Amino acid sequence: MRLSAGAREFSLAGRVLALLGSALLFTASGTLVGQASQTNASAAPTSAGSGKVSPAAPRLVITPKDGSTGVRPDLGVVVKAAKGTLHHVTVLPKGSKGDSLPGVLSSDHSSWRTRWTLVPGRSYTVRATAISPQGRTTTASSSFTTQPASQTIAIADVTPSPGETVGVGMPIIVTFDRAVRNKDQVERALEVRSTKPAKGAWRWLSDQQVIFRTRTYWPPHQQVTLTAHLAGVRAAKDVYGTSDTTRQFKIGDANLSVVNVTTHRMIVRRNGRRVRDVGISAGRGGSWMFTTTNGIHAVMRKANPVVMTSAWMHVTDPADPRYYKLTVFDAVQISNSGEYVHSAPWSVWAQGTSNVSHGCVNASPEFAAWFYAISQRGDIVTVTGTDRELAWNNGYGYWQLPWQQWVQGSALHSPVISTNSQAPSAVHQRGS
Repeated sequence: MRLSAGAREFSLAGRVLALLGSALLFTASGTLVGQASQTNASAAPTSAGSGKVSPAAPRLVITPKDGSTGVRPDLGVVVKAAKGTLHHVTVLPKGSKGDSLPGVLSSDHSSWRTRWTLVPGRSYTVRATAISPQGRTTTASSSFTTQPASQTIAIADVTPSPGETVGVGMPIIVTFDRAVRNKDQVERALEVRSTKPAKGAWRWLSDQQVIFRTRTYWPPHQQVTLTAHLAGVRAAKDVYGTSDTTRQFKIGDANLSVVNVTTHRMIVRRNGRRVRDVGISAGRGGSWMFTTTNGIHAVMRKANPVVMTSAWMHVTDPADPRYYKLTVFDAVQISNSGEYVHSAPWSVWAQGTSNVSHGCVNASPEFAAWFYAISQRGDIVTVTGTDRELAWNNGYGYWQLPWQQWVQGSALHSPVISTNSQAPSAVHQRGS
């Protein structure tokens, strides 16, 4: 983090440069750029780190102190200035010649801390400069080493896949390789960046899985980046992340479909334009198991073909009149309870007039092939007209949960705004 005075250099001691303007800008890389009237001053050692200070010069305190070992990486670096403001701070891993670690500056410019945690088992050097209202400066430095991780945690899986193009209702699903106890600390380390900023929130489904959902659907045609700044995060007692994870994917077309079970119609809109209106046949009802679930579904996957059997209702004997085994084509899955939009040439006679399926949305071969071709994971399919509500944790049914209830599942109990992925990056890939 650099708090520079533009391209100007300090004059010799005793000379004063009249520098106009006091507006300060804190950039994404941790750089503070500004101007102020100042004079150069000599320095004497401080109590924290090596440095010099002259009479009436500001005082700098760097934590961890110089020479520290076994430092907890989750505590980060804190630099404080007394009787002055911070002018320049850099934190670099040993041997690094790159940019300083990003940080956050207090509103009064008297303190600064690293934005993310530190990598376990690594040495760092901190250099800082503060300036007094009279223009006197103090410089200080500190070198220290973080403790290694005796137990580690890592990300086992992230959905969507790298580079995947998904629909506007797609969640981000992060699965860890062991239980997370300090969920608030892990959640703070999860950064979502998007070309078009959106409000969203994380919700923990278990000790090993957390889901990000936007408040409203993602704006289409943009890039999204998830960075899990996990290196140095204390996920549980003596358990630390050792490396970061980044996943990029794209939001594609806005495919929004509505299946009306009462009228036996399915309407598809792409990017706000109505493109198809076709007859379908949904679950025949009569019992819960044959009723298509009502509510907002999101496409989970698609496959061609899919073999569907009656095993889901515990019927596996071919002699049972309820037994069936069908190979279906152009199948787009919309729930974990076995519901698909798929080709059903055997029920074309009923499509548009009656409901005869086991719960899937039957469509003509022509429409099913077209719908299959455009479908992306995360596309929205809303079903109306039945009395069997889709559970919010059935497949990607997360849109079934009201927003305020969704936010309550966050360890931080608050939403976040995805930052612009085209802004200057504050992301530094760290760890092994």
